[in-house]
Amino acid sequence: MKIASTNIIIEEMKFFAYHGVLPQENVVGATYKVSLNIKTDFTRAALADELDGTINYAEVYETVKREMEINSKLLENLAYRISDRLFEDFQTIEEIEISIYKENPPMGADCKNVGIRAIFKR
Repeated sequence: MKIASTNIIIEEMKFFAYHGVLPQENVVGATYKVSLNIKTDFTRAALADELDGTINYAEVYETVKREMEINSKLLENLAYRISDRLFEDFQTIEEIEISIYKENPPMGADCKNVGIRAIFKR
């Protein structure tokens, strides 16, 4: 049997942070949800049943958490920074699909979330 494709998926990590263009967003803050679909070859870990040969989910979370603590005006910039840091910290990552949603955005509309999705390649 061959493994055709391998991805690590972490869905809806929640953070309270202060991102946004409006001054009130940097004072009041909001809840953000970040999801990742990370393409990486974890064949060796799958066969050996060992952490060596894959990416530690807890370390990925800590990387995202650190980047979420740095304010950005735009979610687009935030997604770029998180992906850039993940590529730097984990050399086996080939591609990252990232989604970031802001809950209850201050835009005068009845809207649960607004967000972005991007795919970055090494």
